[in-house]
Amino acid sequence: MTTKTLLEVKALNAYYGRAQILFGIDLQVRAGEVVALMGRNGAGKSTTMKSIMAMVRRRSGSVVFRGQEVSKLQSHQISRLGLGFVPEERRIFSDLTVMENLSVGVQPAREGMRTWTTEALFRMFPNLGQMQQRPGGQMSGGEQQMLTVARTLMGNPYLVMLDEPSEGVAPVIVEQMAHMIHQLKSQGLCVLLSEQNIHFASLVADRAYVLERGQVRFSGDMHELIADKHIRSQYLSL
Repeated sequence: MTTKTLLEVKALNAYYGRAQILFGIDLQVRAGEVVALMGRNGAGKSTTMKSIMAMVRRRSGSVVFRGQEVSKLQSHQISRLGLGFVPEERRIFSDLTVMENLSVGVQPAREGMRTWTTEALFRMFPNLGQMQQRPGGQMSGGEQQMLTVARTLMGNPYLVMLDEPSEGVAPVIVEQMAHMIHQLKSQGLCVLLSEQNIHFASLVADRAYVLERGQVRFSGDMHELIADKHIRSQYLSL
């Protein structure tokens, strides 16, 4: 039985001004998978995600989501098809409360997928449930990270892209993020996460792609990456 491919990226190039950042990126996320996009700072992980979401102006290549070519669409159109994106910089509305931030992310229910409610999200993120009327600007970095993920889930996505979810947050929040990813997978969502922390990635990911200077240097199962000391030393060690 062939597993359905939810997201397929082929020959993705991206540029900032005259500088080329991505060089022919190929990757897939299949139904039921958590896939890690790994590499050091500056390897091209965030640019890959932003290019998939049409947030990089100059780019080329193919991005197919649920069988539809989306590379010519705008970011909001891609989001409405059910591709969620949680950026590293979080981008919450600092003057809006938790509840108001969540309401901004609401999209219609999608066939075959769970419809997320604030009650369900507060069970997943109890901290948010205790600060429903708190402005986003008065929350810690980890709490803002949770809020951004929760707001994205209010869009009822088929696939969520998480950009550096463990970066700069307390260890207890990292543990909660790992638990959350397992919960999302158990409920049918796919996850593509950008990550430097191989321990965190090993806890949640089925497969991994390793980037270096905008190119894929490794593609395989997560256990293969963990076992490959050469790849880890060459492309992931600080």
